[in-house]
Amino acid sequence: MDRIWERFVALGDSFTEGLSDPDPVVPDRFVGWADRLAARLGQRNAARGRPFGYANLAIRGLTLTQVIETQLEAALDLTPDLVSFVAGGNDYLRVSVDQDAVADQLEEAIAQLRESGADVLVVTAPNLSEQPVVRAITGRMAVYNANLWGIAQRHGCFVVDIWSMRTLRDPAMWSPDRIHFSTEGHQRVAAQAALTLRIEGADETDWGRPYTPATRLTRIASLNANRAWAAEHLAPWVAARVRGRAAGAGIEPKRPLIEPVEPLEPTGPIGVDSPAPREPTDAG
Repeated sequence: MDRIWERFVALGDSFTEGLSDPDPVVPDRFVGWADRLAARLGQRNAARGRPFGYANLAIRGLTLTQVIETQLEAALDLTPDLVSFVAGGNDYLRVSVDQDAVADQLEEAIAQLRESGADVLVVTAPNLSEQPVVRAITGRMAVYNANLWGIAQRHGCFVVDIWSMRTLRDPAMWSPDRIHFSTEGHQRVAAQAALTLRIEGADETDWGRPYTPATRLTRIASLNANRAWAAEHLAPWVAARVRGRAAGAGIEPKRPLIEPVEPLEPTGPIGVDSPAPREPTDAG
């Protein structure tokens, strides 16, 4: 029998806040995969005459320690029966990351959530091997995933495996900063999450449009594109961290309380909408 959840709380950083999936109604706010999954869960419960509420505590730029310190206790106070916990990505962007320490923190937090009686949904890191420049951290992200699978197995978590989603290697799935997903990328992650939770009607056709790489640029054009990306996106990111200022400083959670969710505006079948602008792939 399908599990029915009535209180869903999402924890994490920019990925779960929904960066670069802009809200079409509220300025300077984002939707993202977790909101899209919540809308789907809410629709299912409404069809069955069951209540549903959703909170999203995620804030961009936070490390795993910061997510735990600022969100874990608040989430437990909301007494959820389903929690998504996705954090650690910002730690892994740092060369000095202590991978064992991150794994230990993840496991301790997930154990605490499971002890509350809530089901826990985690999400693997994506495969960045075809992303220009940032693909250098692919090996570290593979270690993160290996640790995550082990933790999930020990504690009985649902795992949304986006590493194996080859469609997410398509540049159309990414925003120009090459770190955050585009609207279509978030849609596909939400569809995979729905499949993971075995929500009726969810299947691979929701996100499985074949991966079709963008036309490769010449080496010179690719180098120029990478320089432009470094100047516009990488340099400000490095400068902010040198100053010790997180991207989410001063930002409050967009949904701090469990409240009913409104259906999202229909956008058409995934893969049928006009694709997001494509970033060039690296020929070298």
